[in-house]
Amino acid sequence: MKKPLSFISSTPVSSGCMFVLIFLCTSLHSFAQEYSLLIKVKAVPSLKMPDTLYVAGNFNEWNPGNTKYQLIKTGDLYAVSISGLKKDVYQFKFTRGDWSKVEVHQDGSGLENRLVKLSSDTTVEYLIDGWQDDFIQVEKKHTASSNVQILDTAFFIPQLKRTRRIWIYLPEGYDNHKNKKRYPVIYMHDGQNIFDEYTAGYGEWGVDECLDSLIKNGKPASIVVGIDNGPKRMTEYNPYYFERFGEGEGEKYIDFLANTLKPYIDKNYRTMRTRQNTIIAGSSMGGLISYYALLSHPNTFGKAGVFSPAFWTAPAINQLTDSVGAKIEGRIFFYMGDLEGATYVSDMKTVSDNIGKRSDSVIYSLIDPDGRHNEQAWRKWFEEFYTWIVSDNFNNQVKLEK
Repeated sequence: MKKPLSFISSTPVSSGCMFVLIFLCTSLHSFAQEYSLLIKVKAVPSLKMPDTLYVAGNFNEWNPGNTKYQLIKTGDLYAVSISGLKKDVYQFKFTRGDWSKVEVHQDGSGLENRLVKLSSDTTVEYLIDGWQDDFIQVEKKHTASSNVQILDTAFFIPQLKRTRRIWIYLPEGYDNHKNKKRYPVIYMHDGQNIFDEYTAGYGEWGVDECLDSLIKNGKPASIVVGIDNGPKRMTEYNPYYFERFGEGEGEKYIDFLANTLKPYIDKNYRTMRTRQNTIIAGSSMGGLISYYALLSHPNTFGKAGVFSPAFWTAPAINQLTDSVGAKIEGRIFFYMGDLEGATYVSDMKTVSDNIGKRSDSVIYSLIDPDGRHNEQAWRKWFEEFYTWIVSDNFNNQVKLEK
């Protein structure tokens, strides 16, 4: 029997689901109207020749050097006009052509994405305090708990003929010689960002601290395997061709997880090997490839955490859902932040509704009204994901935003 969707809402329980659905419908109806956004920059730290100023955001696939989004200087102002935008939430940052030259705070610390809620022709004006490459980067400290180990710094991926660092989290007490217990396994992408602030580019998820606390308080324990991303992340995490990044390598990457890495983990660690105890999770492109893994390898992966999925890079995922959805019986946690933009929320809702209708899977679809597309948001909801994904009982309650 299909289970109902669960939503996060800031409204009372009696109208929580209605709020989410109405909000989405309102956003979809607004797509017919288009608006322009004029972005001005009043003060800019000195540009290094031949650098120019760009804006990169969710309106241009976060391309840091797209010439169509170059700001032109007129007098003391830099400006760019972006037309053809629909009513939505837009996030962006200013760069000098690539992400190593992105804007930062005056003290060199990272700057959260700028945000505009567009519902009419709009002009905004900003100041830029500094550039990342103007600051000596302060060495960060390691934050991984003692339960996290580096399994291999260069684990070979025969399907892609590359190597990758692999992390593993073993629950407290795993090494006790009296402990013969076997554990579910969660495979997570972007391993650099899962456990350790030192290796995380934009902050870590804190998976190890979260699990240490939950397990101490009686929640079921799991092993977590983190797989680092690499220079070809955008193709490794996409099973399909995408014009900007090229031919997808996602099927080979998932084949590596299913047929190379999982057998190794199962052989060398005390794991519960069934599909019901094999979970895959990730965010953005990692969310996309996690959902694809559940569809393409249902005998291996029985549960998935799909955080802020980049479905916009893989429209064919809808056709795959249509064709194989009826064969899928698992548990899927979908998350999206409302501030990521109505288009991305709509993309996720289309997929989650589709798989919910076609399969006997249990779906938890969560939209955080204040959520953004960043590690802080995914860290915030990891506990909810984990508690639900490993629980014996279904969680079908509408939760209230605290």
